[in-house]
Amino acid sequence: MKQLRKILGITSDYTSRHIWYVVLNVIASVFSVFSIAAIVPFLEVIFETGSSVVSDTPTADMSVTEHAIHQLDGWLREFILVNGKENSLYFFSGAIIILFLLKNLFNYLSFYNIAFTRSIVVRDLRKRVYEKLVDLPISFFSEEKKGDILSRVTNDAKEVEWGVVGGIELVFKHPFYILFYLISLFVISWQLTLFVLLVLPISGYLISRIAKSLKSNAHKGQVKLGEVMSVIEETLGGLKVIKAFNAEKQLKNLFNRKNDEHFRLMVKVNRRELAASPVSEFLGSVVIAAILVFGGSMVLNESQVIDGKYFILFIIIFSQLITPAKALSESFFRVQKASASFDRLNEILQTENTIVDPVSPKPFEQFKTGITYTDVQFAYGDKTVLSNINFTLPKGKTIALVGASGGGKSTLADLLPRFYDVKSGSISIDEVDLRELRVSDLRHHMGIVTQEPILFNDSVLENIRLGNQDATLDAVMAAAKIANAHDFIASLDQGYDTNIGDRGNKLSGGQRQRLAIARAVLRNPDILILDEATSALDTESEQMVQAAIENLMRGRTTLVIAHRLSTVRHADEILVIDSGHIVERGNHQSLIQHGGVYKKLVELQGIGS
Repeated sequence: MKQLRKILGITSDYTSRHIWYVVLNVIASVFSVFSIAAIVPFLEVIFETGSSVVSDTPTADMSVTEHAIHQLDGWLREFILVNGKENSLYFFSGAIIILFLLKNLFNYLSFYNIAFTRSIVVRDLRKRVYEKLVDLPISFFSEEKKGDILSRVTNDAKEVEWGVVGGIELVFKHPFYILFYLISLFVISWQLTLFVLLVLPISGYLISRIAKSLKSNAHKGQVKLGEVMSVIEETLGGLKVIKAFNAEKQLKNLFNRKNDEHFRLMVKVNRRELAASPVSEFLGSVVIAAILVFGGSMVLNESQVIDGKYFILFIIIFSQLITPAKALSESFFRVQKASASFDRLNEILQTENTIVDPVSPKPFEQFKTGITYTDVQFAYGDKTVLSNINFTLPKGKTIALVGASGGGKSTLADLLPRFYDVKSGSISIDEVDLRELRVSDLRHHMGIVTQEPILFNDSVLENIRLGNQDATLDAVMAAAKIANAHDFIASLDQGYDTNIGDRGNKLSGGQRQRLAIARAVLRNPDILILDEATSALDTESEQMVQAAIENLMRGRTTLVIAHRLSTVRHADEILVIDSGHIVERGNHQSLIQHGGVYKKLVELQGIGS
């Protein structure tokens, strides 16, 4: 029941549709009973049971249901006597067609209703998960596999969709069919129906035993599928390296191992799930056999507790009862699987976002004086990355961060737009702690250009306008000219409307970087963060990009991370970062004269003083 409440809770916003679904299924189930009961007149015509004259007066020992059946028998025999057998058959045939038509019409309307619910629930769930993923801090994604996240948003959401269908049918459909069939069986023979109800719980117990381990195995299966998706995602992203190192066999072996693990788990899940239908059907046949023995003896008994034609009707209705009962067990299995998938999606939805706006944010309309890092410390988990970082970046000045890879330069820069928060100490802008500002206000004043430009499978225009959707084409072109990108964009087949492919793979490295710079120019930020923006480029591309960066930096406050020291020799201050500490600081000339780490780096790169 806990799993069922969880799944149906997702649909709580659509209660009115549930009401309509119930109404439609009640009507459909009523017509279903009557369409089956319409077989009795045929049996009456064919077998000519009873006499041609029936008294409408019940005997004293008749129950209400027996009296009703007695009256029905009388009406049928009189109808056949008046209209004749052939005309009666035509009439009853037409009645059956109409009853089945109405039953299936209302059945379809119920399906029509649930189609909207199942689709909108999954749409809303994916929307919630996607919006949560976009809002979560960068730290979340450093601990999660992208393939597993994709698996949750796609496959787990699909399982939830089927679970929603199963849950709605479990509560709002199958019980009504079962209820009306049982009522009909009680009307025909309460003794025989009680016998059935004593036998049926056995099947329910056996099916519940099969379902017991389904949820845990389904959860494990979805986790394994996430691992498979991760291997695929990493393979597509690193295909050049895989081929360059002849690592195809190694990756195939890894994929096959993960895929086989998922296969073995899903075999268990599917076997248990698929066992529900044949097991319930077999148990139903056992119950029918018992009914035939028990009910047959009642028919043959001289006391005539149940008439032969109504016993046949009882068997037919009971056989129809097996279908919703079987569907009930299948829906139960769907809910079990969906519950496991929803738990995985809920892990994302319930993840705490540590980068949040303050309750009463201070206004940040204009950048005035500068940025100050005070006693900043930061750690990834238990691993300390930055310690005792202290410096000030005045407005309009440039500070460069240099040093060996892994020293903490990028992390230090990532703290400024609050991709992460400091563990201790503080970072302030205009003497206001970043954590006292609204995150969107803070980032509105910043432009970021990274070593690997982040571009999207869209047009040149939309990539430059990212975050500035109201920008005109003229403004975009002006930004592209400052970034030295306009000429190559104009030479593309469709100019600014050209699609640049996945991650911009239709462009060269230098072209991608200049688009990223144009995007930053269009934003017109007060503060720039340049994270090794030229380190991955060839000499010619580097020169064009460096010229674009110099255009971008003009008059702006800039924090630069660089491996190529020639690009930062004119910075107002250079900080040498080593193992999370500032080990040297000063301008290019003073650091050369100091003769420490920076001078050694300069000499290694063959840069003159």
